[in-house]
Formats: sequence, structure tokens, C-alpha cells
Amino acid sequence: MASFLPGFFLSLSLILAIGAQNAFVLRQSIRQAHVFWVCLTCGLADAVLITGGVAGFGALAQALPWFEPVMRYGGAVFLLWYGWKNARSAWRGGAVLEVGGTDTQSLRSVILTLLALTFLNPHVYLDTVVLIGSISSQYDDRLLFGIGAVLASFVFFFALGYGARLLAPLFANPRAWQVLDGIIAATMWAIALKLLYL
Repeated sequence: MASFLPGFFLSLSLILAIGAQNAFVLRQSIRQAHVFWVCLTCGLADAVLITGGVAGFGALAQALPWFEPVMRYGGAVFLLWYGWKNARSAWRGGAVLEVGGTDTQSLRSVILTLLALTFLNPHVYLDTVVLIGSISSQYDDRLLFGIGAVLASFVFFFALGYGARLLAPLFANPRAWQVLDGIIAATMWAIALKLLYL
């Protein structure tokens, strides 16, 4: 549990960030269109990236001793920036989930759109491969850390996919996004400070 839970909660806090992928999952869920396949695709994509980060980062860190501190401080800087971005969004407000119309996209089209939103986003590599990979090297059992991080992804996406219909009225209110953005900002800053003061 000493490695599993930190991996789980780190991954969960990173995935919570409001972005195009999560908004897409929310919309598909509210429209009740291809929800299972959307959630499964998100979980599998994260599993591949997280596994690569946890497995590859450790080997790279052993081969290049300077690599781990560079990635650790780089990850901290990224998290400070990411937290600031969410804090600014919370301060400004105005974000709402806009859902309308019916979904006529085929499953193939939906999955291709989702894969593009996932793999063409440079932040996904920073979050999963670099950040989770670098933090995993601080734990004795990197395998359990990685399993926790992967499980968090599946739990989050299936909970979002099947629970979003209940949240639709809530996230039509800009205040709900402000609160969520504020929580994400505080979480990112806390992780950054932990990285800086290891």
C-alpha cells in the first residue's frame, strides 16, 4: 500500500484536470453514446503510457544518473505552471460543460477522435511518461506504484463515463468548474513541493 496508494492518487489527481479528453468523455456519457468503448479506450491508452513511464524511466535513470533530478525538477516546474493555470481558471471562472444535440458519430469515428485528443496532447506525455515515471522511481515497489496509477485511470474514466449524466446539471454551472479547478491547482502545487523537497 505504501507504493500502490501514492500511484493511485497521483494518477487520479492528474487525470482530474479539465481538458479536451475529459470533456469529450463527459459529452459522450451525457449523450449515452459508445460510453463503454470510450472509457475502455481512455483507460488502455493511459495504461500503455504509464507502463512505459514506470518501466522505461527506471532503466533510463540508472543508465544516466543526472536524468532523474533533471526530470524531477522539470516535473516540479511543470506542476507549478499547471497549478497556476488551473488557479487562474478558477479565479476567472466562466467555464461550463456545453452539451447539445444528439451524437450521430460511428464508434470508429468516436474512437479515432478520442485517440487524437489523447495522443496528440503533449501534456499526456508529461503527465504519464515523465511525471508518473519520475515519481515512481522514488518508491521501493515501482510495479505496485504503476498498478495503482493504471487502476486510478480505469476507475476515473468508468466513473466519469457512467456517472456523468448525474453531473450534467452541476457542470452547467460555472461555479462547479471553479471549485474543481481550485482543487486541482492545490493538488498540483502540493505534488510540486514534494518533488522539490525530496
